[in-house]
Amino acid sequence: MGSNHPRATDSTPRAPRPVPPGQRRVNGWPVSHYGPVPRFRPERWNLRVFGATATGDEHAWTFDEVIALPRRTVVADLHCATGPTSTDHEWYGIPTTAVLELVPPAADVTHVMAWAEYGYAANLRLADFTSPEALLATHHNGEPLTAEHGFPLRLVVPHLYGYKSPKWLRTIEYLTEDRRGFWEERGYHNIGDPWKEQRYSHQEQKDDGPALPAS
Repeated sequence: MGSNHPRATDSTPRAPRPVPPGQRRVNGWPVSHYGPVPRFRPERWNLRVFGATATGDEHAWTFDEVIALPRRTVVADLHCATGPTSTDHEWYGIPTTAVLELVPPAADVTHVMAWAEYGYAANLRLADFTSPEALLATHHNGEPLTAEHGFPLRLVVPHLYGYKSPKWLRTIEYLTEDRRGFWEERGYHNIGDPWKEQRYSHQEQKDDGPALPAS
């Protein structure tokens, strides 16, 4: 599902997709996030890639440089771990694979940490981060993202629960071993596959993630 334009032109009606077990289809696009909505300051904003890069160097793009990168359109659903599923979101942005092509990871990288404003972070397996529908989204349904939905940049990994798609993305860290993110340290499942109902950490199997921090 690709496009060179913010809005896809295919108007063919789509049959409703099934929703994952335990989810309920909702109308509209509910707003859900932790903490306040940050103010966008373009003169101070950048997207940084660091950690275990192939060269050992880090890289940063300004907002103008980010929106000049190759982009595509993906239509996908969004699943919240608390139960709601909103369907047929049209996302437009930079494929996550483009980031790895521009800033290659070291050979032993297995995971990434996606850092957002105010220190929020979500960890993902490299295979999930580079899945075909994963994007660094700048637009939704043909319009720039609104502030409450993640403007100027939101990671979208639609095959996982929404807490793996952080709003207000600022940094991508390459990891050679897994490390839990914000909600993953607070009782949410380390992988977060909605089709397996991986909602909470007590459901984790032996190899699903690192040990939880001591309470």
